[in-house]
Amino acid sequence: MSKKSILQLCLSPDLGGLELYVKSCYQFLKKDFNVICVLNTNSKLEKYFSKKNDKYFNIKRKSSFSIFNSLKLAKIIDENKIEILHIHWTKDIPIAVLAKIFSKQKPKIIQTRHMTMTRFKDDFYHKFLYKNIHTIICITKELSNQINKFIPQDIRPKIETLYLGAKTYKEKNKEEIQYFKDDLNTSASMIIGLIGRINELKGQYLLIEAMNELKDKDLNIKAFIVGSAMNVTYLENLKQKVKEYNLDKNIKFLGFMNEPNTFMQACDIVLMTSKNETFGLVTIEAMKSATCVLGANCGGVLEIIEDNKTGLLFQSEDAYDLALKIQYLYNNKKTRQSLALAGQNKANECFDNVKQFNKLIKIFNSI
Repeated sequence: MSKKSILQLCLSPDLGGLELYVKSCYQFLKKDFNVICVLNTNSKLEKYFSKKNDKYFNIKRKSSFSIFNSLKLAKIIDENKIEILHIHWTKDIPIAVLAKIFSKQKPKIIQTRHMTMTRFKDDFYHKFLYKNIHTIICITKELSNQINKFIPQDIRPKIETLYLGAKTYKEKNKEEIQYFKDDLNTSASMIIGLIGRINELKGQYLLIEAMNELKDKDLNIKAFIVGSAMNVTYLENLKQKVKEYNLDKNIKFLGFMNEPNTFMQACDIVLMTSKNETFGLVTIEAMKSATCVLGANCGGVLEIIEDNKTGLLFQSEDAYDLALKIQYLYNNKKTRQSLALAGQNKANECFDNVKQFNKLIKIFNSI
C-alpha cells in the first residue's frame, strides 16, 4: 500500500510555537507519509530545514489573497500528487483554498487551528473558505467549542481536538544545572523564566510590574525574559521600565533560544502571563522538565494547569496577584517541588509529543 502524500503549508514569516510545530509535524509524519513543506521565502523557520535532507519549497508571500501564489502552490500540489494539504497559519486559508480549486489533485485541506475564533463566520467569503476545508484540528477543547459556535453547521468542517505535545528531554545533572546557573550569575537565587514571543499580548510587562512589587521584600529572585521581539518598540519600553524601577540586576533579557530546555530545568518557576493564550506550549515543556508552572487563569492554560495541583494560577492581567503567587512559591519550596512533580506526571500522560503525534497520524490515516 503506497503512502499518502501530505503538504505542510506555513507562509508565516515569524518564528514561534506555531511555526516550530510545522517542523515537528514534518519530522514525525514523514515516517508514515510522503511529506513536503512549503514555506515563506522570508521565513525564519527555514533555518530549521536542511536543503540536503528535507524536501521543501518556497513561496514569496505578499498577502493572504494571491492568485499567483495559489497557482504556484497548485503546481506543487499536482507535481507531488498531494492528497492532504495541512495548514497551520490562519492567514494561509485563502491561498490554500484557491490552490485546491486550481489543482487537478483536489487535496483535502486539514487545518490545525492554533488561534482563537472570536466572531461568526457566516458571511459569503468565510462560507466559501470553510466549505472547502475538510477537517479542523483544534488544540484545545475550548477552541473546538468556539469553532462549533462561530462556523455555521451547513459549512462547518469536521472537528477534531488534539492537544499539542512536548518533547521529553534528557534530565540535566546537578553539576550541569549549577554550571548553567553560574553562567547566568544566579547560583543562590530563585530563578523565574518567561519564555515566548515578546509582544504585549504575551504579558512580559506583568512580570516587570510584579518584580517591582516584590523588590522591597528582601527576596533573592532573578527573572529572565526569553524570546525574540515581535515589536522592537515594545521591547525597548520593557527595558526602559526595568531601568525606571531599578531592576537591572533582577531582570535580564536573554533573546531567542533555539533549545530553551536547559534553561527551563534551571528555573524554579516558569510563567505563562499571556492575556488569553490558546494553549501554552511553553507551559507543558516546562512541566515535562519538572519545573513549577505559574499561569494566568484564562484561555487554554486552564486545560493544562490544575490550580494547586499541577501548578498555580494567578488572576489574568493582575500584576499584584502574580507577585503574591511568586512570593508564595518563594516561601514554600516543598509546595513548589510537589507542584513541579505533579505537573511533570500530567504532562507525560496528557501532553507527550510522541503520543500526540501518533494520534495525529491516526487522524490522517482516517481521511
